Amino acid sequence: EALTGRGVLSPAMAALGAYRCIECNREAAELYRDYQRGVLRISICKSCQKPVDKYIEYDPVIILINAILCKAQAYRHILFNTKINIHGKLCIFCLLCEAYLRWLQLQDSSQNTDPDDLIRYAKEWDFYRMFGIATLEQTSFLVGIFITLWWMRPEMLKTKSDFILLLKALLLSSYGKLLLIPAVIWEHDYTPLCLAFIKVFVLISNSQAIRVTLNLNRALPWLAIFFGLILENGVVCFFQKMGWDV
Repeated sequence: EALTGRGVLSPAMAALGAYRCIECNREAAELYRDYQRGVLRISICKSCQKPVDKYIEYDPVIILINAILCKAQAYRHILFNTKINIHGKLCIFCLLCEAYLRWLQLQDSSQNTDPDDLIRYAKEWDFYRMFGIATLEQTSFLVGIFITLWWMRPEMLKTKSDFILLLKALLLSSYGKLLLIPAVIWEHDYTPLCLAFIKVFVLISNSQAIRVTLNLNRALPWLAIFFGLILENGVVCFFQKMGWDV
């Protein structure tokens, strides 16, 4: 009963080959076997002879800590063996955090303290503009990754479901952007350094998500991220040439 209450995929999904061994990434028919009367036994992978998914017995906090440590097993558990469906909401919230940070920095650089309603209205639209720019940059980053992976390994992204799974993995692995808000609230002399560390952490998480989802080595995910950053920075340069503060 403890196993079935942690967001594990339903047994019907096994017929679709949805389960994966978190150790060797091979498909598995089931995560555990129910012997009735509360007796459950974790399935053993036929390929590596290890438990298919040991995390179904773990507390969510332990799983989160392992994900923060960028362990491939934790990523496989979350992406393949659970029914987490918060990637869309998480993406919006992360973009709001990034937009708020940029908007706050824009207000700090502005010397106008006039409380006039027109000024407040303009400041509100500044936030919407920052959100739009952050969305375009994020989209450019993802497009750069997809184009690179499709160009280098077209067999990896053959179907729509492959694209959706990778997109979900990238969005979920960007959860580190939620740390932007605490970094701004507890502002101190090391805030720029903290923001840089958050950026690096998000990129490392994105790389691990690509690696786990497509079962790749370490080099190709970083190459895809590099081209994604190039496209993202291209968008930034475009807005700067238009005279916008980004």
